[in-house]
Amino acid sequence: MQDYKPTSRPETVSRSAEAPAPKAPAAKKAWTTETGVPLDVAYGAESAKGRDLGKQVGKPGEFPFTRGVQPNMYRGRLWTMRQFAGFGTASDTNKRYKFLLSKGQTGLSVAFDMPTLMGIDSDGPRALGEVGREGVAICCMRDMEVLFDGIDLAKVSTSMTINAPAAIVFAFYVAVAEKKGADLSELRGTTQTDILKEYIAQKEWIFPVKPSMRIITDMFAWCTKHTPKWNPISISGYHIREAGSTAVQELAFTLADGFAYVEAGIKSGLDVDSFAPRLSFFFNSHMNFFEEIAKYRAARRIWAKRLRDVYGAKDPLSWKLRFHTQTAGCSLTAQQPENNIVRTAYEAMAAVLGGTQSLHTNSMDEALALPTEKAVKIALRTQQIIAHETGVADTVDPLAGSYYVEWLTDQMEREAEAYFKRIEELGEGGILSGVEVGIDKGFFQREIARSAYEFQLKVDRGENVVVGVNQFVDTDEEPMEILKVPMSAEKKQVKDVEAFKRKRDMAAVKRCLAAIKEAAAGTENLMPRFLEAAKAHVTLGEMCDVLQTVYGEYREPPIYW
Repeated sequence: MQDYKPTSRPETVSRSAEAPAPKAPAAKKAWTTETGVPLDVAYGAESAKGRDLGKQVGKPGEFPFTRGVQPNMYRGRLWTMRQFAGFGTASDTNKRYKFLLSKGQTGLSVAFDMPTLMGIDSDGPRALGEVGREGVAICCMRDMEVLFDGIDLAKVSTSMTINAPAAIVFAFYVAVAEKKGADLSELRGTTQTDILKEYIAQKEWIFPVKPSMRIITDMFAWCTKHTPKWNPISISGYHIREAGSTAVQELAFTLADGFAYVEAGIKSGLDVDSFAPRLSFFFNSHMNFFEEIAKYRAARRIWAKRLRDVYGAKDPLSWKLRFHTQTAGCSLTAQQPENNIVRTAYEAMAAVLGGTQSLHTNSMDEALALPTEKAVKIALRTQQIIAHETGVADTVDPLAGSYYVEWLTDQMEREAEAYFKRIEELGEGGILSGVEVGIDKGFFQREIARSAYEFQLKVDRGENVVVGVNQFVDTDEEPMEILKVPMSAEKKQVKDVEAFKRKRDMAAVKRCLAAIKEAAAGTENLMPRFLEAAKAHVTLGEMCDVLQTVYGEYREPPIYW
C-alpha cells in the first residue's frame, strides 16, 4: 500500500514466561441475556401459549416480515459484503477500495476522518493532527473524484458513514457521478445522515436539532425525485450499542429515531410512501448470539406494524425494514487480538441468521488501529466462508419456530414497546417530539450510560467473562503489526487543499455561498444549492460555515445521573 505499511506495536514488557493458572470464572448470579432478560433452563410449547404463532411470525417476505423481507432471501441474492475503509488521502483509500474489490467485496463503505465528519476542511486549524487519521479526508468534489477514480459508480453500491454534513458530501458524490456520465436514477447506496443518534450517542454534530432535521427532510424530497435507488438515511443503532446500550435499548432507540424521521417527513408535507421505502437501518451484532437474532426479527415486525397501522403507509415497501449490520467494535479486545476473528465470525453468523441485507465484518486488529490488508482480507473471507460453506444461506430464517427464539423475539418487542411509550410521554404526543425532548433532557444518554456502567462492573467482577481480558489471560503476548498513517499524508492533503482553493473562480464561490445562506434562511430545498456549490468547487468547510451563520451550533446540555 505504497506509503502505508504495517508497523509493529512497541514491544510489550514480558512479566513472566509462564502464565499463572487461570482462576475459575465467577459463578453467575443470574442466568440472563446480555440485556438482563431472565432465562428459563429450557423453553417448550408452554412458552407459546396464548400466541397465534402463524400470525405473529408469518411467512418470509410477507407482513409482518418477522422472517425476512424477501420470500427466498439469500437464495435470490446474497447480502452485500462491505468492508468499512478509509484513511489518509483520497488516493490512498482508492487503492484500498480496488484491493477489496479484487478480493470479492461487493460494495464500498467510506470511512471519513474526523475533520470531514465535523464539516471542517483539512487546512483548518481545528483539523491539525487529525487529517486522514481514522478515515479519508474529503473536502471537495475533487477529493471525491480521486476517491472513486477508476470505479464505475453506476455499478457499485456505496455506503458513506457521515451525518451532520451528509447532504453536502452526497452532493460531491452526485456531482462526480454526473461528471462520469452515470444515470443518477441508477445510483445505489446509502448516506448515513442519522443526526439523532449523534446527539444520543456518537456526539459528532454541527447544527441544532431542528435545522438538522430540516436538511434531512430536504434530502428525502430530493432523493425521491432524482436518486430513487439511493437510501438517503441509514438509521443507526450501531453507535448507540457501541456507546454501551443493551440490545433492547439499541432496538428501541433506533426504531424511535426511525419513527421520528417518518413523522418529520410527514410534517414537512411528504407522503409517507414517497420516502419510507428508501429508509434503511444499521444495527450492531454483538456477542449474545440468540439475543441478536431475536433483535433483528423483532425490529422488522415492529417497523411493519407501526408504518402500516400508525403512519398509514399503504405501499408494502414502506413496511419492509431493510438493514446493514456491522459486527461489534466494542467487543474487540487489544489483548490476544486473534481471538477477535472468532468473535467476528459468530457476530456475522448472527446477522445472517437474522436476515441482514448488508454486512461489514470487523478486522482482528481494529482495537489497535485501522486494519492492515491482511486483517481486512481475513474479515472479508469470514463473510465468504459463511455464505458459501456453512449452508446457513440455503433456507430462509432457519431458526423460526424455535421455542426460545420466538419467545425472545416477543420479549424484545414487548420491551421496545415499553420504551416507545416512555419516549412518547416525554414529548407532546408522537415520537418526534418525545425524541427531541428526550435528547434535550438527557433521557437517552442516561439510559445508555447506566447500562454501560453496569456491564463494565460485571466484567470487572468477573461475572461477564471476556476471554483474554479477565480470564485466560496471556502475560507474554507477541506484538501485532498495525497500520500507521504517516504525517506525510496530512501534509500532502493540506498542501493540495490550499492549492485547490487558490485556483478557483472566487466570484462563483461567493455566489454559491450566498445562495446557500438565502436558502437556509428560507424554505427552499437545500440540495440543489449544495450540488451547484459542489460543481463550483466550494469546499465542505465553507458550506458548513455559512450554514452555521444561519443555524448556529449545537451545544449539549450538562447531564447528571
